[in-house]
Amino acid sequence: MASNKSPRRRTREFLIQGLYQAQVGGQDAAAIQVQAEGVQGFDKVDREMYDALLSDTLANREALVADLSVYIDRPWHEVSPIERSILLLGACELKLHLETPYRVIINEAIELAKIYGGTDGHKFVNGVLDKLAAVLRATELGRA
Repeated sequence: MASNKSPRRRTREFLIQGLYQAQVGGQDAAAIQVQAEGVQGFDKVDREMYDALLSDTLANREALVADLSVYIDRPWHEVSPIERSILLLGACELKLHLETPYRVIINEAIELAKIYGGTDGHKFVNGVLDKLAAVLRATELGRA
């Protein structure tokens, strides 16, 4: 990982790796944290943000999937695990972490999808999170 990344970007990178492990390997938050702590660069994450988002995303996974699935044109299990991880993280931030502006959340998700997702994964992630933000952040978007 490059050293010029902000602590929050680095935090989100570790979170999507952890959410990927939860989906593919079935690890729980404790196992994910132990593994992450052993990876170079973890000491530079925003630990408070990491702990809160990992816990909130895993605890609310079913509700977040339900929120997201409305805007996805295929069954959830057919979305790539990386893009599912990015969408879950973005949905969690949009729904439960109102202190972060929706534009920041969506932009970060797009950047993560460009780096880790499939060829047009960032367009897919952008489309889904844009629609979800319109509902969850209607007041912030001036649509309420």
